[in-house]
Amino acid sequence: MTDFIRNRRELLSHGAVALRSVALDIANAALAALDPYPAARRIISLREKALTVGGRLYRLDEDTRVFVIGAGKATFPIAKALDEVLGSRIHKGLVICKRGQEGALQHIDLAWASHPIPDVSSLEAATLTKELLANVRSGDIVFSCFTGGSSALFVAPQESITLDEKARTNRALLASGAAIQEINAVRKHISSVKGGRLVRDLPAGTRLINLTVSDVVGDSLDCITDPSVPDHSSFLDAQRTLDKYRLWTRLPEAVVKLLRSAPLHAETCREASLSHLDRLDLLLIRNDAACLAAAVAAQVKGITPVLLSTLFDGESREMGRFMAAIAKQICITGHPVPSPCVLVGGGEGTVTVHDEFGQGGPNQEFGVSFAQETKELGNVVALALDTDGTDGPTAVAGAMVDSSTAQRAERAGIDLHESLRRHDVTPVLRKLDDAIVTGATGTNVSDLRLVLIS
Repeated sequence: MTDFIRNRRELLSHGAVALRSVALDIANAALAALDPYPAARRIISLREKALTVGGRLYRLDEDTRVFVIGAGKATFPIAKALDEVLGSRIHKGLVICKRGQEGALQHIDLAWASHPIPDVSSLEAATLTKELLANVRSGDIVFSCFTGGSSALFVAPQESITLDEKARTNRALLASGAAIQEINAVRKHISSVKGGRLVRDLPAGTRLINLTVSDVVGDSLDCITDPSVPDHSSFLDAQRTLDKYRLWTRLPEAVVKLLRSAPLHAETCREASLSHLDRLDLLLIRNDAACLAAAVAAQVKGITPVLLSTLFDGESREMGRFMAAIAKQICITGHPVPSPCVLVGGGEGTVTVHDEFGQGGPNQEFGVSFAQETKELGNVVALALDTDGTDGPTAVAGAMVDSSTAQRAERAGIDLHESLRRHDVTPVLRKLDDAIVTGATGTNVSDLRLVLIS
């Protein structure tokens, strides 16, 4: 089995070592099950002029051209599968990856951009993709491989908004505590390519094939691969987000002006706007896949999995307290399930940042919060992981903690409560050797939270 956790030795250097080892094994098994490359290879085949995608047959005549576009943290493995299967049949291709992600393709160009805050490379990537699509003719095939992360890696703001204003808006949204659906409602309405606009002008009869991986609760395509599918959000949804999180005074004036005016011509695309395209939408990996794979891995080890929910959202530190309370209940009473067992939770946690903040992310805050609540429990380990390998704007994927975490922090003079208050948990977890580092995993679904009880 592939070992995604790079710092496994440090994570096993203290605390409940045996339990930590089992938790790491389960996490690695879950990550291995999320690879989009084999998922794409299973559904795509080419024999002479017959291309089959997801059971649907496409005839490749001599004048049929194939294009590949996309951006996101799980896009490269999908593009690699297309590159190997289609080879020289690819006329043109360009996919954008997060800077630092490694790889090479023979028939598809690669570009790199910034995440989670867009930069000039993100704008250049969108511009080059639009130029590529301008060559598409009716009857051509366009593979679109947008996955989670494309909101920053692939940007083209409305004409009235600058790239800097787009980046400032992204920062404010990510710090607001808003859910990803709420954030995307705003992002799409200040963009010229999101919300289906990227493919709106493709010629009638273009065969558009969307291949994607879900990082959104509910697997709603317009929140996952939104440049190339119809949108269900509106300017009203974007306005509600700004109302709910009191963002009107925190966003650039040009963004506020556009969202308040809500011009009809700038609304995102509905189904009718893309009805001229022959579209096939395929979800390669669902958002709950990490949780389901972790449950299977636990069963293989003879441990009872308890899938609490794959739909958790809200403040991550509160999720840490919630799962800690369940762990205490099991340790004290043996209910609702006897040990050994593993609690499994998925979804997307948030961190609401105010004036003071440092380095951290939702899974790291989950870990520190859990550690505070369980410092008296010697037979419990919690692991929280962002499946793409980046938790918040850090190089840390998550955290693994046990009762020794709070004890070691106290001996080292570290105030866990204060680190949470200041949203500065990454330095603490690194100092305690409880930070999980994976690097780019090549996939991106729901966060994974495990609580292992011996």
